[in-house]
Amino acid sequence: MTTTKTGCAGWTISREASPQFAADGSHLERYAAVFNTVEINSSFYRPHQPETYARWAASVPDDFRFAVKLPRSITHDQRLHDAESALDQFGAQVGALGEKLGCLLIQLPPSLKLDAPVAERVLRQLRERYACMLACEARHGSWFGDEATALLQAHHITRVIADPPAGVPGPYVATTGSAYVRLHGSPRMYYSSYEETYLREVAAWLAQRGGWCIFDNTASGAAIINALTLRRLLNRA
Repeated sequence: MTTTKTGCAGWTISREASPQFAADGSHLERYAAVFNTVEINSSFYRPHQPETYARWAASVPDDFRFAVKLPRSITHDQRLHDAESALDQFGAQVGALGEKLGCLLIQLPPSLKLDAPVAERVLRQLRERYACMLACEARHGSWFGDEATALLQAHHITRVIADPPAGVPGPYVATTGSAYVRLHGSPRMYYSSYEETYLREVAAWLAQRGGWCIFDNTASGAAIINALTLRRLLNRA
């Protein structure tokens, strides 16, 4: 049996545009009554206190799961070097989500080439710390070759499939049995809405495979509408 989680990278909710959402409660509580996951992007830019993560976890149903983005200080500033101390600090914060931590997202800068020894070390350190899904959104072509594929497979790291794709020299090659899909908006990233014909294809693919689908086209409010459409199509499938 496959399971699919559908959500957005933010949860700005317009009741007029989306009457499925209740009028009462926090944004997160209203959101979690409709969707079963959310991707926390703010952790990429700044740390959150454990109490904040604990409050979020207490605000959602038992089957709700959070995907949390690894801090840019690790991926972009340190470029994966000497990450152990920073990983410990981050783990002390995000661990307050408990079982509701469903995925850790590792987004790498487009300029970061694969350095296999460095990558192997940090991926091993991550896998030692987390039993949940680990998903890697690399954006340099060197991360899509056989060496990178073998490395991700060895540590059971899910290669993200993204639209628009970045750095991918050819067809998508999966590295685990699950999927993590990030739809950023196309042709205008973060703004453009997806047509239902495209979302039907996404739904059909996810129905066969299972996994996560996150809409990052939040700047114009398209993410919520697209996620609702995809959820409807998945329910039909």
